Order: sequence, then structure tokens, then C-alpha cells
Amino acid sequence: MPNGLIAADSLRTHPEGLALQLTIPWYRSLWLSSVSTLSVTVDGEAVPQADLSLELGGRRYALDELPEQSDTLWFLQAHPLLVVRRDAPVALGETHDVVIHGELRLPYMQIAPGQDGGPGLYVPNVVHQAFTLTATDHDAPAPAQVTDVAPPPPATDEDPFKLGLTLYSASAEFRAGWFDFDGLLDRVAELGIGPGIEIVASQVLPTYPVVSDEFVAQWRAAFDKHGFDESSFGANLDMGRRRDRDMTPDEEFEFSELMFQGAKKLGFPLVRIQSAKPDLLRRLLPVAEKLELQLAYEIHAPMGPNAEPILKVRETYAELDSPLLGFVADFSATMHSMSPTLLRAVQRAGLDDAATTKLQEIWATDATMRERQEEFIAYLRSRDFDPGRLGSFAHLAFNMHGHVDPHEWGDIMPQIKHVHAKFYDIDEHGQEPAIDYPELVKVFVEGGYRGYWSSEWEGHAFAELGEVDPLVLVRRQHDLIRSTMRSLQPA
Repeated sequence: MPNGLIAADSLRTHPEGLALQLTIPWYRSLWLSSVSTLSVTVDGEAVPQADLSLELGGRRYALDELPEQSDTLWFLQAHPLLVVRRDAPVALGETHDVVIHGELRLPYMQIAPGQDGGPGLYVPNVVHQAFTLTATDHDAPAPAQVTDVAPPPPATDEDPFKLGLTLYSASAEFRAGWFDFDGLLDRVAELGIGPGIEIVASQVLPTYPVVSDEFVAQWRAAFDKHGFDESSFGANLDMGRRRDRDMTPDEEFEFSELMFQGAKKLGFPLVRIQSAKPDLLRRLLPVAEKLELQLAYEIHAPMGPNAEPILKVRETYAELDSPLLGFVADFSATMHSMSPTLLRAVQRAGLDDAATTKLQEIWATDATMRERQEEFIAYLRSRDFDPGRLGSFAHLAFNMHGHVDPHEWGDIMPQIKHVHAKFYDIDEHGQEPAIDYPELVKVFVEGGYRGYWSSEWEGHAFAELGEVDPLVLVRRQHDLIRSTMRSLQPA
């Protein structure tokens, strides 16, 4: 997914001058308060901040009002207009050089909590783009889809795992408007993917964090049509929703409880939780018991099952002693190398062969994620390479790729409630080049796991839009998982 605010079709006419149709530079919806900085240069001339405003949902915001908009959702599929006041309006077909710079903070990715009632530190996302754009009045068309995909073999009762996907796999295409919600599920069914469907609530709910009755009706109709099953409801916790302070414990509870209720309305048996703070879990467990929901904390790169923060979660689980508590195993934690998709992305951003090799060498060390990131950034600066050119990649390269031994999953196998079968590529041999899927399948078959493996293509974080068809890749990954698990079954 390009880390961009604008694309080739973004320049639009506007009676006040011109407008830029923006795309949210992330894979989930964010609050307008997440936008820290927006600046624009047109034909080499910097536009004064007072001449910029944002139109979203029929309302106009001055840029200095954005930090206060913690209740205004920038939905993933929404494309607000950044209005640029000029002396004369641009006309259709005019061409202009546009540079846009944006800075956002990701309100659910907390680096450090706030002190003395102040705001915490959150992962930033920096966007800098330069385009020569032609004013247009329509969106670029979506590409044709692959249709000649053979149907998969049917599932059997002997299969150890059920297969499905998280709709997160098609984040970029959904964000671009190539699919509406119904069309996305139609495409999943057309390719024979399923039956399990997982969602990230902050991606697909236009009324996030609320599940509306209208969305429930749409959801039920699609599931009845295709015979899908609900597998996992992904719930984030937007601790940094407000710019002046973090959520209070009561707000964290209320926000989480609201999403638990939404998961129940949609029929999900499990919620993927983001926070396992002991006090919060103690308050949420009675809610989960009442709603009959399992709660699974995601173990994601760079941590594994025996990382110190996860050991603390395991201690909390032992104290609470509830069968409803468990984990989501995310295979980003257990990679043997960096994904080719990521390496192509950083090379497009300007890394040469020596820097790409250095990146992989630093990644493979046993230093902490923060230490490795800081070492890599220091290396870039020593070569007079601005780390900002990589956007969020300088952080995500280490945060999203872990190298824990796959056999560590066996240490918590009875507590694994759901699997994120994370992958980035499927090569010409039908294998994932950075993740040992045959070994992971073996570990989980022998460990007795019998839940869902939810395919999660995260190449969209690094690939260009349209570079691959992610749902075709999901089907190919299903073929790999299915053939591997069946090869381990007695004849």
C-alpha cells in the first residue's frame, strides 16, 4: 500500500482554487485528531496554512482545528478534500506540480504512556510526496481481476485446521474503493476462500467503534449468501485518540466494552484484544462471560510466546484462570528472513544494495526491536540518508518482522485460540520465502491445535497498489497450508 495522501487522480477543480482528494495513509480508519501536519506546495510556491482547509462529511475544518477532532472518524474508504485557496480556480485538464507533506500519529500504537496526565508517545507516520498532476473529475478505474482460478478441493473432517482470511488482507484495495464491503465478500467467495471471515473493526465499520444495525443487516445478508463463518473480531484500543491526554482506565474499559457488544451483534465467538493490562482484563472478563466471548491477545512481531511482556500476560491469565482467555498466534513473530516485498519497498524509497544488506544484517541480530531500529537509523544518517524518506518503513521493518523459533508456539499451544497466518509473498514454488510454513503446520498439527488459520496478507504495507492481487495470493497460501497439513495426516 503506497504510504501516500495523494495519487495520480487526486487533483480536482474547486471554485476557491483547487482541491486534492486525499486518501488516508494507513490501513485502518483514524480520527481526524491523528493528523498532526499538512502542508502543500503548488508549482513551487508554498501555500500558507490559512489557505488550506479540509472537507470531510459535509463539514469544513481549518487545519488548526484538526487536533480537537477526536470524535470525527476518517473512515478508510473516505476521501476528504484538502481545499487550496488560490487567486483563480484551476480548470479540468490543467497540469500542476504538487508537493504534499503530512504527519500523523497512530493512536493505538503507543510507544510510551503519558506522564502526569499528559499525552503519550505514539508511532508516527510521515508522508512526503511530489507529483505532476492533471486536474480531473473522476477516479482512476480499478484493474481487471483474475478470474481463471481453479476451485479449491473441499474441506474434510480430517483437516486439522479450518481455513479463512482476515479482510485486512485486501486493505489497500478496499481503501482505494476497488471493492465495497459486499463486493469484497463476493470476491472472497468467487476464489473459494473461507469459510472463516475475520475483520478489523477499525477498517470495515463506517460507524467505528459502534456496530450499527444497518451494518449487521448487510453482514448477515452476505454471510447467508456465501455460507461464511465468523472467526475473529479484531479490536484496537485507541489510547491516543485525544491529543491532550491518553485514555483513562474507565475510557479504555468503555471503548473495549462497546466493541465486545459489536462483536456479539455480528455473531463472533472471539475478540482479538490489543491490551492485556491486568486491571482492564479483570473488568472486561465478566463482560466476556456475559456475552460468551473468548478474548485472545495477539502475539505479534517482534515478540514471541516467551518475550517478557508476553510472560507477564501469561501470569495474568494464570491468576484469572479463565478458559475464555488465550492468544492469537501471529506468524510475523516467527520469520527466518525479511520479506522480499519489504526489501523491494525500501529499495524503491532509495536504499542501495549496501544499505539493504545492512538492514538485513541488523534485523538478524538479537538486539531489541528499538535497539535495532536505532542502529539502522544511525547507519542511514552516517551515510547522509534521511530516514524520513522511508516513511514508517524504518520502524515497521523491525516491528513487523520477528525471528523467534517457530517451536516456541508449542509452549502455549493449549492457549492459542486463533491463528493469523501472516504472509507477504508466495513464490513460484508455492512457498512463503520468509516464513517456514511447512514447519509451522507441523508444529500446530503435532501440538493439537484445531481452530482457524486466518490468512493475513500484510504485503499491502509495502507493495504498491495493484502490484499483486492479494486475494489470489491468499488462495495460493490456502493451497500451501491445505496440502501441507494433509501430507501430515495418516493415509
